[in-house]
Amino acid sequence: MLDCSVKNETSSGLVQENESARQCLNEVRGALLELHKVLLASERVSYEQTIGKIGSSHQFLQLLTDDPWFAWLQPMTRLIATVDERLDGEEPLTASAMEALVGSIKSLLMPTPEGEGFSKHYDEALQRDPDLLYAHACVFRVIRSQARPPAGL
Repeated sequence: MLDCSVKNETSSGLVQENESARQCLNEVRGALLELHKVLLASERVSYEQTIGKIGSSHQFLQLLTDDPWFAWLQPMTRLIATVDERLDGEEPLTASAMEALVGSIKSLLMPTPEGEGFSKHYDEALQRDPDLLYAHACVFRVIRSQARPPAGL
C-alpha cells in the first residue's frame, strides 16, 4: 500500500487525499517515464543492429507507431497515457485509485522469459541492457519508497 493520507470524514480530508495521491502518482510517473525513455532508446539500438540505421527522429516516431518490431511497447505507452489522464482529470484521485494504477504498473513490468507479448520482450530487453535494468529498478525503488511500513512497526 502506498503512503497516501486517507481522511474521508470531511471535504478537506478528500482534498488532502487527492493531493497526496497525486503527489505519489507523480513520483511514480517520473520514474516510469524515465524507464520508457531508456526502453525506447534500447529498442532503437536493437532495431538498428538488426534492421539498419534509423535516419531521423521523425522516422523513429513512424516506426514506433507503425512497425511490428515496436508493437510490443504499446501496453507501456497506453499505461503512461492512462496515468496522465488520471493526473490531468478533474475527478479526484483517491488513494485506492492511485494504488490501482501503481498495481497496473507493477503487473506490466513483471518480465517473464516464458511469457508472451510485452512481458517476454521486456525480459529480453532487461537481459541485454544494464541501463534498462537500472531504470526498471528505479521505478520499483520509487514505488517502495512510497509504501507504508507494515502495521505494528
